[in-house]
Amino acid sequence: MSETQNPLCSAQKACCKVEDPSLKTTQDFIDLEKSYGALNYDPLPVVPSSAEGCWIWDVEGNRYLDMMSAYSAVSHGHRHPKLLTALHNQLSKICVTSRAFYPCNLGRFLKKLCEVSGLDRALPMNTGAEAVETAIKGARRWGEEVKGIPKDKCEIIVNAGNFHGRTTTVISFSSEDEYRRGFGPLTPGFREIPFGNLEALEQAITPNTCAFLTEPMLGEGGIKFPPKGWMKGVSELCRQHKVLLISDEIQTGLGRTGKMFGMDHEEVKPDAILLGKALGGGIYPVSAMIGTEELMNVFNPGSHGSTFGGNHMACAIGLKALEVLEEEGLVERSHTLGEYLLKALREIRSPVISNIRGRGLWIGMEVNPDYCNARVACERLLTKGILSKETKETVIRIAPPLTITREEIDWGVNRIESVLSSLEEDFGF
Repeated sequence: MSETQNPLCSAQKACCKVEDPSLKTTQDFIDLEKSYGALNYDPLPVVPSSAEGCWIWDVEGNRYLDMMSAYSAVSHGHRHPKLLTALHNQLSKICVTSRAFYPCNLGRFLKKLCEVSGLDRALPMNTGAEAVETAIKGARRWGEEVKGIPKDKCEIIVNAGNFHGRTTTVISFSSEDEYRRGFGPLTPGFREIPFGNLEALEQAITPNTCAFLTEPMLGEGGIKFPPKGWMKGVSELCRQHKVLLISDEIQTGLGRTGKMFGMDHEEVKPDAILLGKALGGGIYPVSAMIGTEELMNVFNPGSHGSTFGGNHMACAIGLKALEVLEEEGLVERSHTLGEYLLKALREIRSPVISNIRGRGLWIGMEVNPDYCNARVACERLLTKGILSKETKETVIRIAPPLTITREEIDWGVNRIESVLSSLEEDFGF
């Protein structure tokens, strides 16, 4: 039995079985995908076929602890029973009618979004990138119609190291050259400042600035956190200069950092919050822009929309995802177990890791480049039954579902320690 294998019950074996006799091994599946798919990803060599809670099984029956949660999309754990029930119940009634009519459960979903966020109105979409695009459109129209910025002169300030999606507009203000290469002409209207730098933000604001679009903490940018007081300072600057504060909480929101929203760590209430990923409970794409009355009222019939945004299925799942967060205390659980996990990881004290930082169940382990890069470390973790993914070449993200237990954390930390010891032996000097 390999490091990642674990005895399976008959039901699990049935789930892992793929009904295609030509596909027998992991490599068979990888080769098939590479033969027909666009090569825009470089995945780790594992082929998941079933999952439950914090665990994933691959096509060969190997078991893994999910320490990535699909970039926070699976915060509720895989196939949460309450979410599956909501899905099945809605499937038996009605799924999609478009916004040409009034979906029967849309109002309840929007009301819950506003209650959770403390904001006034919500606009549902499907993906996180769509929520960001919605916010950009809303901020620009607000800039012209409310703030009085001349036509086509609105500017939005963003952070270096940001990640807000992959659309043409969003990559136009990305710091990553590869996200932009060959995709021009790029969209103007954005100014970049260093993350966490209040002075740079104040200097970048002009009479044409309509918004500051920010992640409370950087995700793809390396699991980085701003200096204490930065969020509160940002809020004060934005109010002083009549600039919208838009918080992209697509990764940090809904409990990931130990608070409902990342901005809650300094009790800051932005003009708009963007949600996605975990809002769909790990089973359906659901996103939303939630904002103040003044901002959201710039949208009128015909100004924006989506065929699938706010559909019956999305509303049922999104509403239940928010209810489960509260009913099961997942936000508080993230805070408590996050501290437990962070302490356990820091006690390993391996020279392979130069820094460990985290909030809630969102932790970045900085790999010492004198030993290896984060990709090598994640590949080694894979052989021990831990699923993670590198970011910025030097950071291993540790972000399990918020439903993880202390026993599962201990299981994972034990294997992480084993991997770090093997890396030290193999790459030490």
